[in-house]
Amino acid sequence: MAKKLNAKKIQSVSSDDVNVNLGKGVGGQDAPAGGNYSAPPAPASGLSNELDRLAGQIPDDAKKKLEEIKDRLEELKKRLLAKFEGYIMGVALLPPDKEEERKDKVNVLVLVDDTDSQKMTKDELKDRLSGVISQTAEMVDKNLAVQTVLLTEVWQACYDGRYEMLQMFALCAPVHDTGMLAALKISEIHKTMVLKKFEKYIVSYILAGSLVQGKATPQSDIDVCIIIDDTDVKKMTRAELKDKLRAIIIGMGIDAGKMTGIENKINIQVWILTDFWEGIKEANPVFFTFLRDGIPLYDRGIFMPWKLLLQMGRIKPSPEAIDMFMSTGDQILDRVKLKLKDIAMEDTFYAILTPSQAALMMYGVPPPTPKETPSVMEEIFVKKEKLLEKEYITILRNNINVRKELEHGTQKNINGTDIDKLIVDAEKYLKRLTELFKEIETRKEKDSIKNIYENMVTVVRDVLRFEGVKQAKDSDLLKLFEKDIVHKGVLPEKFLGILKSIYKGKADYDKGKLSKTEVQNIQKDSRELLRVLVEHIQRKRGFELERTKIHVKYGEKYGEVILLGNTAFVVHDLDSEQKEISRADLSKEGSLTHIRGSSLEEYEKVLADIEMPERTFIKEPIFEDLKAIFGKDVEILINS
Repeated sequence: MAKKLNAKKIQSVSSDDVNVNLGKGVGGQDAPAGGNYSAPPAPASGLSNELDRLAGQIPDDAKKKLEEIKDRLEELKKRLLAKFEGYIMGVALLPPDKEEERKDKVNVLVLVDDTDSQKMTKDELKDRLSGVISQTAEMVDKNLAVQTVLLTEVWQACYDGRYEMLQMFALCAPVHDTGMLAALKISEIHKTMVLKKFEKYIVSYILAGSLVQGKATPQSDIDVCIIIDDTDVKKMTRAELKDKLRAIIIGMGIDAGKMTGIENKINIQVWILTDFWEGIKEANPVFFTFLRDGIPLYDRGIFMPWKLLLQMGRIKPSPEAIDMFMSTGDQILDRVKLKLKDIAMEDTFYAILTPSQAALMMYGVPPPTPKETPSVMEEIFVKKEKLLEKEYITILRNNINVRKELEHGTQKNINGTDIDKLIVDAEKYLKRLTELFKEIETRKEKDSIKNIYENMVTVVRDVLRFEGVKQAKDSDLLKLFEKDIVHKGVLPEKFLGILKSIYKGKADYDKGKLSKTEVQNIQKDSRELLRVLVEHIQRKRGFELERTKIHVKYGEKYGEVILLGNTAFVVHDLDSEQKEISRADLSKEGSLTHIRGSSLEEYEKVLADIEMPERTFIKEPIFEDLKAIFGKDVEILINS
C-alpha cells in the first residue's frame, strides 16, 4: 500500500520548480540539473503483466507502438516514484481519445494516496500535484497526457453515487500498482457482470477489507461484499436464493480474474439483506467494521444511509446484544476444556475477545476488530478510566498472538502446558471482566440518571420560554410545568407524572435507593417525554417563524420576506429550483436597507441560530420597499 501523503512535502513542491530539480531525490541527494534526470532505482516491479497481455492480443503494427509507449511510461513511473517516494499508488495507461486532434496523445492515469493530507484543501492539493505531475510527464514526452486522481476523490465519488469514475479504472492497463488499481479494476468489471444479470436483486456492492483500511500490501486479497435483496422472495427460500446467486457470482469473479489477469485475488462475500440487518442489530463486529470502512461501488440507497447513521452514532448495540456478548465467555470456556488442542486454541481466543467487545459496547464504543480490541481496551479502561490493570491487556494480546501464529503456521504445535495456561489466564481474565462490567454499569447508571435529569430540565425550561415564562428557577420548574403546560392543556396530564418520576428518581438515586429496574423504567419514560417536548418546541418555533413571513404575489410568481429582528431575507421566487435570495437590514423606521445578495445556506444558518423569533411590527415604509423589490403590482397574500 502507498505511504500516506505528506502535505508538507507537496507544499514544498512548486509548479514552477519543474526544471527536473524538484527538491531532493531519494536518500536526500540532489536531482541533477539540465534535464538529464536519472531517477534512483524504483522498486523492482517493472511494467505490469497487463501491457504484456495486451501486446499478445493486438496486430504486429500496433505492437511496435505499444513498445514505444511502454518505454515512456516506464521512464515516467521511475521519475514519479523518485519524486513522491511511496505516495504514488498507481500509474496506468488509459485508452486513446477518439478526437482526431488528440490521436497522438498517450493518456495516463496517476492515483495518489492523500488520505492524511491536512495542510491544504483537496482542491489545492490536487491542483499542485496535477501541475507537478503533468510537467514531469511533459519532460519525458510532450504527448503524455496525465490525469491525476486523489484516492479520497475516488471514495467521495462512490459515497455520492457518481460511479462513472470507476469505469476509468476498469479500462486502464497498470504500469505501477500497489494493489488499489487492481482492486478497482477487477471489482468494477465483476460488478458490471453481476449487475447485468442480477440487477433487481443487488442492493449494494461494497469494497472492503485491508485495502480500504489503509493496511494492505500488493499481496492482499481484494475483499468485496454483495448484499442481495431477499425481502420479496416468493418462489424459493431465502437460503436457496443466497446459495443460488452466490455460486453464480463467485463464478463471475473467477471469469473477471481471467479477463483482467488478476487471478486468485478477489474474495467475494454474499449476504442477504435480512441477515445483514440482523448482524447490525446484534452488534456483530464484522458488520460494524464493514459498515464503518466499506466503500460502495454500487448502492441503491441501503448501505450509505446505514454508514452515515453509524457515523452519527445512531446505530448502537441493543442491551440484548450486550448481554449476549457478555454471557458467551463462561459458556465457551467450559467447552474449551473438552476440545482438542487446535479447537481449544480457537475457543479461548473468542472466550475472552467477545466479552471484551461487550465491555467496550457497554462503555459506548462500537465493537472493534479482534486486532484492534487490545489497544482500544488499554486506551479506555487502563489509561483513561483506570478501571483495569495492564496485566489483563497482556493476557488478551498473548491469546491473539498465539492464535495468529498457529493460523499462519509460524508456530506449528501447541502443547498441553500452553493450553492449560491459556485456560487459566482466560478464567482469570473473565473473572476480572465480570467485575469490570459491574463498575461500568454503576458508572453508566449514575451518568444516565444525571444526564436524563439535566437534559429534561433544559428542555422543560425551553418549553416554558416558548409559552411565555422567561425566567424560572430549577426548584420551580415542576410547578410551572404543571401550571403553564398541563393545566392550560398544552400537554396531557400523564407527562406531568413522567416528569415527577424523573425528579423523584434523581433524588432516590442520589440517596442510593434506586434499583436497576427503576432506572430502566425512568430511561424508557424519559425518552417518550423528551420526544414529545422536542416536537412541541419544533411546532411552536415553526409557527412563530411562519408569523414573521410576508407572502407576496407579483405577476405569476410568488415570493416572501422573512423578518428576523434587525435582519430580513427576501426569497424572490418560491417555485424556482435555484432560489434567488437577498438579505437586508431592517431599520427602526421599518424600511429595508442595504439590500445585497445572499444564499440558501446563509438563510438556513441564520434560521438555525434563532431559538425564538422576535415579534416584528410591519411599518409603512416596508410597503414601498416591496414595490421596489417585486414591482409596483405586488400583492400581499393573507392566510397563505
